[in-house]
Amino acid sequence: MSDTDSLPVSSVRWTGAVRIIRSAFPPIDLFEDIADPADWPLLISAEQKTNPRIMSSIGNLDLVPVERRVGGLVASWLMAPFTHVSADRPSRFTDGSYGVLYVGKVFETALFETIHHHARFMARTAEAPGWTSQFREIVLSVRADLHDLRGAGAATHPALDPENYTASQALVKTLRATGSDGLVYPSIRHAGGECAGLFYPDCAGDPIQGRHLDYHWDGALVDLVRDAGSGAVFRLVDLP
Repeated sequence: MSDTDSLPVSSVRWTGAVRIIRSAFPPIDLFEDIADPADWPLLISAEQKTNPRIMSSIGNLDLVPVERRVGGLVASWLMAPFTHVSADRPSRFTDGSYGVLYVGKVFETALFETIHHHARFMARTAEAPGWTSQFREIVLSVRADLHDLRGAGAATHPALDPENYTASQALVKTLRATGSDGLVYPSIRHAGGECAGLFYPDCAGDPIQGRHLDYHWDGALVDLVRDAGSGAVFRLVDLP
């Protein structure tokens, strides 16, 4: 029996789930268009004749099966994680050759997960202290049957190792090959929190842009978060 055979599958139906992304990434016109996703290759072909840079905006559309694509207003928030991938940006559940949409069940979980990875980047690049980065909150729903890592033994499951992603990436390659829609798992960076790693954009829906957030880097960690709309500043405590 393989590792995947022992994982239960749970019906995950979350409303008000949260994804936090860099504000530097604008909506992608094609995904926001009213055209049927099945027609996108023809539209791309026509657009390339006058705008050769369009592919840098859209990314690699071939990474998303036609039947799993989503379109319409704000669809960029669901499609972009799957079309803009890079081997230079691996993560827990991908080596960078395919996309995963990571979601926190609640805002605090998404925040702590994002802060952890942002702080690692800031430390690695020796950034100077200050209000250095802007993010936006995307509120969405999750509706998928996901392989479940939340059960007994989760704390020691190799796919949830805090630092080493070898086992988690190997697990996902097997799951994707067998038709899985993704994983639901306990947050590594926010005690008691839950996350989902979705393998296709149609596993989520109803994305709405929420708050704009500023992160403050003190030279060692992200210590403050500011709501750019209200100006309220929050100090982070109990950082993992």
